[in-house]
Amino acid sequence: MPFKSRRSFLLSFACAALAGTGLITAGPAQAQGFPPGFSSFSVDVSPLKAKGLGPFADLVGQAALDELRRSFADRIDPRGPRFVLVITGIFLTPFPDNGVGWRRGGGGGGSDGMDGEALAVGPKGQILARHPQHAARDPDTSSLEPNERGRAVAMAQHYVWWLRRRL
Repeated sequence: MPFKSRRSFLLSFACAALAGTGLITAGPAQAQGFPPGFSSFSVDVSPLKAKGLGPFADLVGQAALDELRRSFADRIDPRGPRFVLVITGIFLTPFPDNGVGWRRGGGGGGSDGMDGEALAVGPKGQILARHPQHAARDPDTSSLEPNERGRAVAMAQHYVWWLRRRL
């Protein structure tokens, strides 16, 4: 039997104890309890509208809905629950090309991001399963030609692609 230090013994004991309580899980976090099929798809952008995004929120919602229908087309089941995607936030970086623009060594960089939650909603409005998610992607445009509408659509599509991978 190989020699174990007191520190490694205590660490393994603590990990075993935490795993027994469910605070540590093995493997990647997956959405638990999501049904295999859905009767319909909808997108709720009311949190975005409450933030004053108005027609921009509608654009994001429609892009997400179109991508949901495409990505989950093989999981349509008229007997299944409704799939509701609630988009709670979207962020488009002001420096889509890492601040390079027309001058080198600009200031900043970053990713576009979206927050939301996928819900499986039963026939009486009860939430059967939920999956909160944040997705980020590098914008593929220049700050000289900022295409916010195109970036928002691409972000919504990217978000749904990650949902498909997780659910």
